[in-house]
Amino acid sequence: MSEKECIGWREWVLLPDLTATPIKAKVDTGAKTSAIHAFFVEEVIRDNTSWVRFGLHPKQKALDPECICEAKVLDKRTVTDSGGHKEDRFVIETAVNLGGHTVLTEMTLTNRETMLFRMLLGRNTMAGRFIVDPEASFLCGGDADSGPGMPN
Repeated sequence: MSEKECIGWREWVLLPDLTATPIKAKVDTGAKTSAIHAFFVEEVIRDNTSWVRFGLHPKQKALDPECICEAKVLDKRTVTDSGGHKEDRFVIETAVNLGGHTVLTEMTLTNRETMLFRMLLGRNTMAGRFIVDPEASFLCGGDADSGPGMPN
């Protein structure tokens, strides 16, 4: 088995299929599926296939930039959040880049406007690839204010 990379409890990630702006993600070993903030979600049918069009605010506590994204629907699932609330969410599959690794992963779409992090990195993305140091942050680069290669 190859050695797993160590990541912190929060890391900068890139979603190259959705936006060029790095997103600060909370690494959440309690969440099975990764989740991304979508301030609106609308289903679109193309050639008898379900797609979603959604808006993304990749920066914490900011409405700019605003990215309008589209992705093929992989599934629709009922997800229970950490507070016990159930929500039906669209699930997409997208590339996640973390620490030089690109992982094709399932991601649910939900409104995280009131949450500190615009993205949760769940176990489905980390399994077999990463271990988590709960005392560390940004082991893959960047700092609290800017992602790797981004100006402070």
